[in-house]
Amino acid sequence: MKSMTGYGQAAQANEAYELNIELKSVNNRFLDLQIRMPKELNPFEAEIRKIAKGKIQRGRVDVFINLTPLKSGNKKVSVDWELLQQLVTELQSGGREHFGVVDFPVDQVLIKAMEQPDFVTLIDQPTEEDTLEELVRTVAKEAFTQLAVSREHEGAGIKKVLLDYDNKVQCLVTELKGFVTEYEADFQQRYQAKLEEYLGNTVDQDRLLTELAILLERGDIHEELDRLTIHLEKFAQLLETTDPVGRELDFLLQEMNREVNTIGSKSSPIQIKDIVVQLKTILEKIREQIQNVE
Repeated sequence: MKSMTGYGQAAQANEAYELNIELKSVNNRFLDLQIRMPKELNPFEAEIRKIAKGKIQRGRVDVFINLTPLKSGNKKVSVDWELLQQLVTELQSGGREHFGVVDFPVDQVLIKAMEQPDFVTLIDQPTEEDTLEELVRTVAKEAFTQLAVSREHEGAGIKKVLLDYDNKVQCLVTELKGFVTEYEADFQQRYQAKLEEYLGNTVDQDRLLTELAILLERGDIHEELDRLTIHLEKFAQLLETTDPVGRELDFLLQEMNREVNTIGSKSSPIQIKDIVVQLKTILEKIREQIQNVE
């Protein structure tokens, strides 16, 4: 069992970039990925989503991706050698003509060159997309693996709570079954005693049994208790699986609530109604927990 709440993070660097991915997930009916990343990574969004779907099935996941260019990792120095050659030629020519200097000092040439706009520029080197894609894939897999581990850990806590609630419900259902059996036997004796009190020994036993059957059938909750028991057994089985079971648990909970409501409406003894109230309270607590189950 997995929770839909979790956290995952991973980071790695290659020769050009450092990549950090942080994941935060909360409950949601479906898988909803909210990805925030630099535009340079837009070509890899489909791959990120594919990795996510391989790890999780439900929940809203906020994905924060930070891409940091490393020092000189994706920049290149560009020198305008043609401009430098023109300057050297011009300075040497001018030096001979005006100063009688044959070889103009190199440092003076460079100083003059650096004064020219765009003599030296930094340009972006083409990024090796395959290398960046592999970095994204590696870090994304690790981050979503960490998220899945976090959700499993959280799910283990929820499972423990749900098993405890399931056990409490089963105990109440067992108590309810025992009370119903005693109540029906007691009701038959009291009903027969009342009739004999008013009618004497003229009570027709066959007629009495027929009337009793009709009265008991109106308040019969055996079928509801049997179905409730089946739902509880299925509920406990689902808690042991590693597959996403949130939707199935929610469906079973609705069915259990339906049976409990029917039991409450068909029963008049105060003891049964008290147990029904306890059952509804526990089922509501279960509902709160399974809202966060994947």
